[in-house]
Amino acid sequence: MAYKANNKRYKKLEYRRSGKSGLLLPPITLGLWHNFGGKKTMSKEAKLMLYRAFDRGITHFDLANNYGPPAGSAEENFGKVMNSDFKKYRDEMIISSKAGYHMWDGPYGEWGSKKYLTASLDQSLKRMKLEYVDIFYSHRFDPLTPLEETADALAQAVNQGKALYVGISSYSSKQTIIINKLLKQRGINCLIHQPSYSMLNRWIEKDLLDTLKKLGIGCIAFSPLAQGMLSGKYLKAIPKISRISDNSSLDKKMITKSYLMKIKELTKIAKKRGQSLPQMALSWVLRHQTMTSALIGARTVKQLDECLDSQNNLTFSNSELKEIDKYAKEEKINLWATSSLSLIHISEPTRQAEMAYAGVGVKKKGGGGGGGGGGGGG
Repeated sequence: MAYKANNKRYKKLEYRRSGKSGLLLPPITLGLWHNFGGKKTMSKEAKLMLYRAFDRGITHFDLANNYGPPAGSAEENFGKVMNSDFKKYRDEMIISSKAGYHMWDGPYGEWGSKKYLTASLDQSLKRMKLEYVDIFYSHRFDPLTPLEETADALAQAVNQGKALYVGISSYSSKQTIIINKLLKQRGINCLIHQPSYSMLNRWIEKDLLDTLKKLGIGCIAFSPLAQGMLSGKYLKAIPKISRISDNSSLDKKMITKSYLMKIKELTKIAKKRGQSLPQMALSWVLRHQTMTSALIGARTVKQLDECLDSQNNLTFSNSELKEIDKYAKEEKINLWATSSLSLIHISEPTRQAEMAYAGVGVKKKGGGGGGGGGGGGG
């Protein structure tokens, strides 16, 4: 039976403007970092999540070249659904992709060169069977490639009609200011920044949010549920179905006594608000005026619905925020911190160490490193 979208899908959500652009995005975006891959096709549940998201007004689907596993399969599978079910809704959708992490062997298969970014975007379009993506990101800062070259590649994507907008991910405040200036010199605006941000990972509050507001750049937070660490699933034991058990992007060493104490207390606050912890965590991320969208991941339609229901309570009292601040503190879980270092030069051993830390450039189960694309209920 052919998919037909819910005709009331735009009735409930309040869409948010991305910076000073003309583009509105849903407050919740569905990321395809995990759970949408597969060598032949995505799972039935994954397909149902795509349908459910769109039926509830989620117009933005976020991908990257290496999402899977295996790498590339999330885009390929999404392309099949796009061609079979979503094709007539293409003009109602915002589809993004990214390039920056390891995708293929050799010197041109990762980072930020014009060669890599251009080739990767072409491959992504082919996999998704699209003429263009709405947003194309530089997935991470490359300390060995001049930002002028990365800006050239992003501007070229827009000028060639392969992307409508461009964005950046995991860039520091200083790097953001520079790339924004370089893009403007090329007649292109930086639409949006995609940093990791959650109650347990608050690095963007130092200066990045202020920088984005000043520059008129939108912000879409990935891993707002800290890859499931803000779901409460690890309070009693490590579930068999989880990112720690999958050995994909979390380490069981992150489940510390300090972490468990914070989750217990935050759960109590959420309950008083009539929310689950994941719902409160998403509402909390969206409390910022600069925040355009929260980028979630999910394993099931039930998880997806729970996240979307966070929109039923987006307001916080001052006393609630003060109480949350007692426990919403850093847990050293920012796996993408090295991508935000403001380095001009970096040694090859350091680069190799970063690749290993991010899970790229090494053969392991999963779609490589990268982040973005969610980090919600998985």
